[in-house]
Amino acid sequence: MKYYATLPVTAIVAFSVMNLLVYWQIIPPGLQLLNTIQSGMGDYFYLLIMAIILLESIVYVGFYFPGQFFAVLLVIGAKPTFTDVVMLTVAMVVAATLGSLINYGLGRINKSEESEHSPTKIKHLLLAMIHMNSLAFFMFAQGANHKPIRVVWLAGVLNLPYYLALIAATAFMSEQVMKVAENTALLFSLLAIWLAVALTLDVKQRRINLIDKKNTV
Repeated sequence: MKYYATLPVTAIVAFSVMNLLVYWQIIPPGLQLLNTIQSGMGDYFYLLIMAIILLESIVYVGFYFPGQFFAVLLVIGAKPTFTDVVMLTVAMVVAATLGSLINYGLGRINKSEESEHSPTKIKHLLLAMIHMNSLAFFMFAQGANHKPIRVVWLAGVLNLPYYLALIAATAFMSEQVMKVAENTALLFSLLAIWLAVALTLDVKQRRINLIDKKNTV
């Protein structure tokens, strides 16, 4: 039997371990490491943007790197023109799509015993796109269930207006807006909600299996 709670449990464990390692100063904070990367890459601005978005878009790794928040700081500091906004949007979408493709591939490697070949509902994809970390786990699950790979390309297309609006807005607004999305308490709350929903689905599935078992006896 496949348990829906398996993935959120591992996500909470990974998120907790990473935060504890940072708290105990065993590893540096993700933002500090990104600052080091920035100083080492010099003038490769677009490549840097792609690298940090890619890091945050990969399943589990994204818990450590505050990619979108760091990218917003860079965008605000660069004072982009309209052309820069378009170029930045393309760079971020390409990086996020590549991350989704990696997550989908990792899911295929760790495929579940019960594969689902039904098409993905657009409302589920839009819900997953609320945060980059949730999209990463969504794509991992899509690969594990052998869902059609076109969901990766669909997410890329939907990311175009999202990142365009994000960059355009942050060019005129304070970075305080993005701090909310990268807040540790908020991320942990989202993971807890995900786990609660998954446990509910597991309980329902367990009851259905018991009823089916009784009917076959």
